[in-house]
Amino acid sequence: MHSPPSGQLFAIYYPVLAAIGVPANIAVIVILSRGRCGLSRCITRYLVFMAVTDLLVIITAVILNRIFGIYFSNSILSITPTCSISTVLIYSARDSSVWLTVAFTFDRFVAICCQKLKTKYCTETTAAVVIGAVCALSCLKNIPFYFTYEPLFTINNVAWYCNIKLAFYVSPIWIAFDLLDRILTPCAPFLLMLLFNAVTVRHILRASRARRRLRAQNNEDSQSDPEMESRRKSIILLFTISGSFILLWLTYVINFLFVRIENNNYFTGFNFNDPKFMLQESANMLQLLSCCTNTFIYTVTQSNFRQQLKNALKYPLNLVVKRIQ
Repeated sequence: MHSPPSGQLFAIYYPVLAAIGVPANIAVIVILSRGRCGLSRCITRYLVFMAVTDLLVIITAVILNRIFGIYFSNSILSITPTCSISTVLIYSARDSSVWLTVAFTFDRFVAICCQKLKTKYCTETTAAVVIGAVCALSCLKNIPFYFTYEPLFTINNVAWYCNIKLAFYVSPIWIAFDLLDRILTPCAPFLLMLLFNAVTVRHILRASRARRRLRAQNNEDSQSDPEMESRRKSIILLFTISGSFILLWLTYVINFLFVRIENNNYFTGFNFNDPKFMLQESANMLQLLSCCTNTFIYTVTQSNFRQQLKNALKYPLNLVVKRIQ
């Protein structure tokens, strides 16, 4: 991800992605932080910080890395120490975003499937601790990436660009670190989210059948069920967020498995005719797109969020109308 490819497709795609992703995530942060969307404080805290980390991914990986790499290839961001730090920031933001999505999925799994643990775990305090731990561990885990680069060349004692050291490919320690990085993001989160969602679905189906039988015995079928309605909204939010993550990261996981099975290195050239290049860059593009989708998920699935978004969009227009009047 640290070496952006050139080409008209990428020159258009990444600016559009940034133009959508930055305001979309800022809107999510502002609207959810106000606490008027009918969500619990625990859920709200997770969703807000998921949006914060998604915004950081857009800023570091899309704007500072991809867009600047395509349009301003000789800027200060191309100096070796700067682009090394940039790589650490990109991977730290990426890992935080991914693992906060897993943490949110686990929180909803506990809330739905583990009623005894729910009162202790699904709290705002626990959410804050989990979020802090995830972000701190993500930063610490990616610090070694700073030491994997060397200058491509030096001009007037200034080191330019980031070239991966040969030791990264041959040293057993670096090979193990690279493998661990790929397993931790996104393979382990991918499998964990599939597991949590599968168990959650099974529990929901069992609980729904039992509740329908109970209500049938009490002749309450014709009445509304507030508990099931609340659970339905929570489930829709959970499955759309985790489902979107799984779909958009699937290509990245496939590319990782392909590289490992074929015992190849990741593609470093630029050739639209090479299937390996297309698979790798499609994976990167979809992975970054995943940082823009949650806003649209909230808009579709959450009526309160949709109303708050409408109010926010109408606010500047209402100011103009008042000034005119």
